[in-house]
Formats: sequence, C-alpha cells, structure tokens
Amino acid sequence: MNPVKNRFRYLVVFLGLACLTSILSNYIIINFTFICMKDDPTGIELSENGTTYNRYDYSVAEKSAIVWAVAVGTILGTGPINYSYVRFGARIPFFIAGMVSAFATILTPIGAYLGLPYLLALRFAQGLAYSADFAAIGIVCVRWAPLTQTGLFISILTSFSPAATVMTNAASGWLCKSSYGWQSAFYVHGVIGFLIFAAWLYFYNDDPQFNKKVSAKELITIQKNKTQAHIERDSFVPYWEICKNRVILTVWINSFFEMTTLILLLTYSPIYFRKVLDFSVIETGMLISLSAVAHMPAKLISGWLSDRQFLSERVRMWFFNTSSVGLAGFMCVTLAYIPVTWKYTSVVMFSIVYTLMGTNCGGFYKCGTFAARQYAHFVLAMIQFMKCIALFAAPATVAIFVSDESSHTQWGYVYILNGSLMFIANILFFPMATDQPQPFTFVTRKTVEEEKKKRQIA
Repeated sequence: MNPVKNRFRYLVVFLGLACLTSILSNYIIINFTFICMKDDPTGIELSENGTTYNRYDYSVAEKSAIVWAVAVGTILGTGPINYSYVRFGARIPFFIAGMVSAFATILTPIGAYLGLPYLLALRFAQGLAYSADFAAIGIVCVRWAPLTQTGLFISILTSFSPAATVMTNAASGWLCKSSYGWQSAFYVHGVIGFLIFAAWLYFYNDDPQFNKKVSAKELITIQKNKTQAHIERDSFVPYWEICKNRVILTVWINSFFEMTTLILLLTYSPIYFRKVLDFSVIETGMLISLSAVAHMPAKLISGWLSDRQFLSERVRMWFFNTSSVGLAGFMCVTLAYIPVTWKYTSVVMFSIVYTLMGTNCGGFYKCGTFAARQYAHFVLAMIQFMKCIALFAAPATVAIFVSDESSHTQWGYVYILNGSLMFIANILFFPMATDQPQPFTFVTRKTVEEEKKKRQIA
C-alpha cells in the first residue's frame, strides 16, 4: 500500500496552515511598512501653505483607522463566511477569500498612493478575507483530525500567526530597504498567495471518505470514535444552545483577552521597537521575527504534549491555559516595568510572552473543540469574531493611553491593562474546563424534527 495515502491528512493540515498564513501575512505587512513608507521620497507633496508633507506618513489616528478597517471587514464577513462554510464546506469559500486577499494586497500600494479612503477600502477587503481564517481551522479539524490528534492539528493550524509574523516582518524589512521599495513587499506576498490557494483548490475537499488520496486505513484513523453526526456533513447548527453554554462562553472570554494582547503585540511591536527601544529599521524587522520565532515550536510541542495521556485531559487543559493566558498575562504586565534602557531585556520579554501564548492550543482551543465536537467549526469561527472585536480593542487601548509613540510610560499602561485582563480570564477557566461533549452536541436536525413531531402529536 502506498504509505503516502496513510498520511494525506498531514498534507491537508500543512496546506491549510500555508493558506491561513498567507491571508494573515497579507494584512499585517503594512504594520511593518509603516516605518519605511514615511521616508519614501515619491510620497512628498506640497501643501496649500507651501510646506511639504509625505502622503505615506500616517498619524496615530490614521494608523488606527487602517487597522480598524480590517476589523470592520472581519466583523461583517464572519457571519456570511461561517454560513458559506456550513452550507458549502471550506474548499470554495476559502479559495475565494484567498483570492480576495491576494488581489487586495497587490493593489495596496496603488490604494495608498491614491489616498486614505482607497487604502481603507482595500483594508476592508482584506478584513473580509481574514474572516475566513478561523472557521477554516474548525472545518479542517472537524473533518480531518482524528480525536487522538486534535491538539496536534489545532497547534499546526493556529501556528499561522507566528509563521506570518516571522516570515512577513523579516521579508518586509529586507524588501523595504531594497531597491524595489516597500511596494515590493505587497507584490511578493500577493503573488505567493495566488500560488498557495491554487494548491488548496487542487488538493482539498471536505469529505475524507470521498477523497481518492485517502486510504481505507487512514479513513478509519480519522473517523475512529466519532459519532455519525460528527462524520456526516450537515448544515444544521444549534446556535442558541451553543451561545448560552457556560463552557463555550468561558472559552470565548479567554480567547478574546488573549487575542487582544496578541494583536496588540503583532500590530504595535514594530513601532515600539523602533520608537521606544530605538532600534534601526533592519534591526526592528529581525528582532521582531526572532522574538516570535519560538511561538511556533511552542505550539507544535504543546499540541503534541496535550494529546499525550500522562495527566487527565482536564489537568492538561488547566496547565496549557495557565501558561498561554495566565502566565503570559503576568509577563505582559512586567513589560511596563522594564527600564527603556534595557532594550534587549524587553526583546527577551516579548519573546517569552509570544512563546507562552503559543501553548494555547492545549488550553481554551482544545476545550472548545472537545466540548463542541461536530459543531467545533462554529465555536472556532466565534473565536474569530472575538478576534474581530480584539482588532478594535487593541488599537482602542493604544489610542486611549498613547499620544506619544516614543513614551515608554504610556505604552506601559497598555501592557498592564491587557495583561491583567488575561490573568483574570484564566482564573475563570479553571472551574469550566472539560473534555466532555456538551448537551448541545446531542441536538441534531433529526432530534429537532422528532421533538417537533412529539409536540404536534401532543
């Protein structure tokens, strides 16, 4: 028997990772290019009063608007995208999202040149595409992950954030300072996105049992101990029963505060490293990439460990959630108290926070997936919605506390607030954590129809 057929699920999960990384990379490129766009001589304009200004030198408020445009697109796109996944599967909707992201990325330099409204429109389109990410994670896990490899699959798929950070910041830093200019960062990422999603369209489908590349042996592995409702693809989802479940609500609260802090670091660390810690543009790109590089190994190792049976499932969830939310929050608070002259100590602390957050796949992610079972795609899609709100919350805390981007004290207030909220969220997780399917997982289209018939007879 061809041994590749027994491992096709790994091709699917790593292809999914590449697609997720591409969409996120396309939207975070500008977070780095902000620091070199303002020095582009082609952007210099003459104002009406005779002074010069650079059209690419955005104010703090304009930068926040550029970030929020993605958040608006993501919020508005989450509902329709999630419905399209439930109705049609992930293959075509995710491919369309990838194409939208790639086109918007390639057009971003033109939009920036034409003016802020055009740039905001393209950022909105990137937000629509970005709303496809987390529901895709849920679909791939539900359809392709064996129950015994849930933690591993989640860890691989959710590694797209550090993967995008490491590759995009390093590549953008080099391209910004190359003879091709900052615009080339957008062109290169856009073209790569086209290629990756073409591969997605070719290899992926939502039903392992109908995929010719999946052997009978691998299919047994994928479907072992899953209920028929878990295996079958049905558009029915008991939304209200899921949304009022206390376990799921706790998962969403933890994801919201963890993601708000992660987005804060991903979005503003280039500015913090450049203006507060006073690193050069090249140093900033490399140090940010290095500070995030351990995040992915932490995810993969924690995902693998969370599937080992050395402790009870609940204790493992406690451990990994405490490291990724509670301890990471505490370390985030300490960033505020590191003297500005201790530049490399701050870099190390950023690395520690990033690394600890990488262990979240064994905490609230796994809890949500186990608790929701066949409806995990909706739970993970709502984590995406939490991320949408976080895209507003992170810039909002910066807008409230930071008026001078070079002020260490003002940034400290932001770190203290976000870190403290993470610590509190982790405390709420302890009594709620479980690996057992929640009552709503037994609610199916069939049970609802049977209940209706009983009421009609009565």
